[in-house]
Amino acid sequence: MRDVLLCHCTECRRWAGHVWAASAALVEDVRFVEERGLRWIDSPDSAHDARRGFCCECGSSLFWQAPGRDRISIAPGCLDEPTGIRTMGQIWVASAGDYYEPDERIPSHEREAD
Repeated sequence: MRDVLLCHCTECRRWAGHVWAASAALVEDVRFVEERGLRWIDSPDSAHDARRGFCCECGSSLFWQAPGRDRISIAPGCLDEPTGIRTMGQIWVASAGDYYEPDERIPSHEREAD
């Protein structure tokens, strides 16, 4: 699992209801024990033609995946603790909502991190 990136872009804020926090893993390493409530939707306003996974039973936002990428982003709030991961940075900080300020203690990138 990759450490967590916070995304402040408009699309992610709409999906999460605030900042989208995401870890990531190789798609081949992700295993679902059960997929009962898992649903996927295409993000209609996505610049990446991404799809997003959510739980249709509780409404939790769970995944983000761009086509052709070998990784899937995972909402760390849905993981059992201890996760062993930390917040490593934040992206699209110029798109942060007008109701909050990005945390200046966290490394920031104007766009996607390299």
